[in-house]
Amino acid sequence: MSRRSPTPTPPTPPDDDDDLLPAGSHSSLRLDKWLWAARFYKTRSLAADEVGRGRVMVNGQLAKPAREVRRGDRLSLRQGNAPVPREVVVQGLSATRGPAPVARLLYEETPESLAAQAQWAAERRLHTEPALSIEQGRPTKAARRQLADWQRWSVSLDDGDGNAGEDD
Repeated sequence: MSRRSPTPTPPTPPDDDDDLLPAGSHSSLRLDKWLWAARFYKTRSLAADEVGRGRVMVNGQLAKPAREVRRGDRLSLRQGNAPVPREVVVQGLSATRGPAPVARLLYEETPESLAAQAQWAAERRLHTEPALSIEQGRPTKAARRQLADWQRWSVSLDDGDGNAGEDD
């Protein structure tokens, strides 16, 4: 007796944007879940942490991770060290994290945001890298021992009998 599972039927491509959501769901999705599915953050807990720190705003208001996101909502979020927030408009909802090209269809970045990001990147290229100003770098183990010996045996004017610099 052979135990073969029935062959799975291939998934059908979605006819419209409503099919991106699982069956039985509404036209909204948790903010942290959407940010994760749209690939703004690597994990859902990272997305929830960033929302909790106030780095994500929905329609100009601070939000909580459980806030429901709908199509047409405008999100402002800061990622990494970028001082310029990204402004995106929600175009679709998905409860699953898919490949990057599919995730890119879930939102549209505003032209103002794209211009601000490009300006920030251009300014960043013009500035010097702080690490390039370091010429010698970190001291070696031998150099650290030498510095420690020098500091141990060096005498300062403040050391002594406690009345250095006082006139009698």
